[in-house]
Amino acid sequence: MTTARLPAALAEPVEPVGRGWTATLALANGAIWVGWFGPLQILLASQAGDLAPGSGMSKETLLAWVTGAGAVVSLLANPLFGALSDRTTARHGRRTPWIVAGAAGGALALLLLAGAEGPWTMALGWCLVQLTLNAAFAAVTAAVPDRVPRSQRGTVGGWLGAAQMLGVVGGTGLATVAGGTGAGYAACAVFTAVGVLPYVLRHRDLRLAPRDRPVWAWRSFVAGFWLSPRRYPDLGWAWLTRFLINLSNGLVLLYLLYYLRDRLHHPDPGRGVLILTAVNGLTLMATVVAGGIWSDRVGRRKPFVVWSGVLMAVATAALAGWQTWPGAVVAAALLGVGFGVFTSVDFALMTDVLPKALDRGRDLGVINVANALPQVAAPALAAPVVTYLGGYRVLYLVAAVIGLAGALLVGRIRGVE
Repeated sequence: MTTARLPAALAEPVEPVGRGWTATLALANGAIWVGWFGPLQILLASQAGDLAPGSGMSKETLLAWVTGAGAVVSLLANPLFGALSDRTTARHGRRTPWIVAGAAGGALALLLLAGAEGPWTMALGWCLVQLTLNAAFAAVTAAVPDRVPRSQRGTVGGWLGAAQMLGVVGGTGLATVAGGTGAGYAACAVFTAVGVLPYVLRHRDLRLAPRDRPVWAWRSFVAGFWLSPRRYPDLGWAWLTRFLINLSNGLVLLYLLYYLRDRLHHPDPGRGVLILTAVNGLTLMATVVAGGIWSDRVGRRKPFVVWSGVLMAVATAALAGWQTWPGAVVAAALLGVGFGVFTSVDFALMTDVLPKALDRGRDLGVINVANALPQVAAPALAAPVVTYLGGYRVLYLVAAVIGLAGALLVGRIRGVE
């Protein structure tokens, strides 16, 4: 008796990927994060400060409204484009067309956002950025379980995490030194568009033959986005862990510019954000790749995720109890150490609990909702805490408790060491 051989696009990968493949995919990933975090760290807050006086809202409220609207779009776009890429039978593969279209569309949306003259156009521009860049990000993420053997996923996840942090730092740097809001958006747009080219030009994507694509049906397509925690409990616990730790991190980052200016009275809060981001990036870079490699070698994931989450919770609590510039620097350094290990190993853990090869992009998109949903929840939770319930001290204590809960719940995952 013979068994049908799975097509290459759906088979479990066994051939190790090379350094060139990993480096160019990491660059594409970093370019997408430049497009996100130049605005999130600096440009959107600056725009909110400029546009708030004529809008009837405070700058904090306007920023929360715009970022929340964009996060809702991200929440929907990532799994949608992941699912569409799963079913793409283009000559250039399943993922590459979406990487190209998403990065190009994101660059154009950033330029549109640069010209926003009011809250509505600002929100529309940011929503378009989220829509397009999530198309590219969903495809980049799905390329890993498509091509990378399980024994390499911690390492590759580490390099993608390093590129992500470099994208955060690079986007913040471009936004800070470009010479104005419009120039900052333009610089981020150019880098986002150019950064994906080495991967899409140098590496051939796996193609899905039309005969291997499932028959299209709206009902089954929509129903597929519900991944039952009862049916896939490990996936459910892994999702919740990522959500809680990212919510904690989002609460720390959202009002960082305002925290430095209004609480610590930093003389140059924009540059202060850049310094903290750089410190965080340096310590993250020191651990993100090493943590992934170490996890691959010992064949275990959960202990790395638990202890990195605990360290991040301790660092977040330090922001509440040590509200000085040196305290902020120390907290940024510790957060980088913890988030570096978490980023690489948690990504590998997520790919290890995916249910089906045919739906890798969709399922990773659903998992990535745990990255986007905190962007909706964080403003809704942070604004009333800062305004009415005790200010930044209470905000960072709440964030620390949430992050600690996420770390401890990793123990509920049973199918991964």
